[in-house]
Amino acid sequence: MAREIYLTGNERFFEDDEIIVSKTDLKGRITYANDVFLRIAGYKEKEIFGQPHSIIRHPDMPRAVFSLLWSTISKKKEIFAYVINRCKNGDHYWVNAHVTPSFNANGEIISYHSNRRVPDQQIIKKHIIPLYQELLKIEQSTSNKKQGMQDAEQRLLQILEQNNIEYDEFIATLAA
Repeated sequence: MAREIYLTGNERFFEDDEIIVSKTDLKGRITYANDVFLRIAGYKEKEIFGQPHSIIRHPDMPRAVFSLLWSTISKKKEIFAYVINRCKNGDHYWVNAHVTPSFNANGEIISYHSNRRVPDQQIIKKHIIPLYQELLKIEQSTSNKKQGMQDAEQRLLQILEQNNIEYDEFIATLAA
């Protein structure tokens, strides 16, 4: 379901005690979205179910971070990440996402589950936005989108290596 990217520049917020929840199948198609997700993103269940989760992807969100996310969860690991999402009407909202695989009785991944909480706005402004701007600049530096994403992911991995930490630890240390 391709749609034109329209951005309003308006940021939406949700309450500290609210959690945005969604579930997807193995291909990232939405199979569940809670009321908070639907309200903030501006969708009805019938519009969102079966759609790729990327329907809410904001163009300021580096593809390299999603590449790392998918790589991590496909290895049966969880991941935490700051994400900017786009609402149906073009507004946006930031989340601190916790994405986990769900398993069957044989330990095989059968779906993915994501809980999103209110992010620390100071971390977003001080650390995440500058990092994402750097990664986006790398992604956009070549006409080959795949190569740009790979180059940006390499830069992200280089940052992690320089700090001798994993991505989750890096995200956690931003709050320290």
